[in-house]
Amino acid sequence: MSDVLVQSRLFTEGHREDAERVAPGIHRLLMGYDNQLMMAKVWFDKGAVGEMHKHPHTQVAYVAEGEFAVTVDGETNVLKAGSTFFVPSEVMHGAVCLEAGILLDVFAPARMDFLGLESW
Repeated sequence: MSDVLVQSRLFTEGHREDAERVAPGIHRLLMGYDNQLMMAKVWFDKGAVGEMHKHPHTQVAYVAEGEFAVTVDGETNVLKAGSTFFVPSEVMHGAVCLEAGILLDVFAPARMDFLGLESW
């Protein structure tokens, strides 16, 4: 973890036009964070793929809109709005967007790589 103390603004509107494109059909906006915790709002177009990956952060994601085929540790489930999935540290996971939607991702500790401060 970086020795740099970081903190987001206290309030964020959460509009897609403010988000950054992070992959084809995927846009991310950091909603709030400090060194210990981070929330990101992620818009997925239908068919967009969150490639399989792992990281040292613990993650929980809430499906705010849409439908996703989510794989965590080799198990795949189709999740709709109102569902969540949990990803332990260093576990492979990914998602395919079946119906355009939004995930709210929460990470602990914060993803400093999302801020360009360090890689994982």
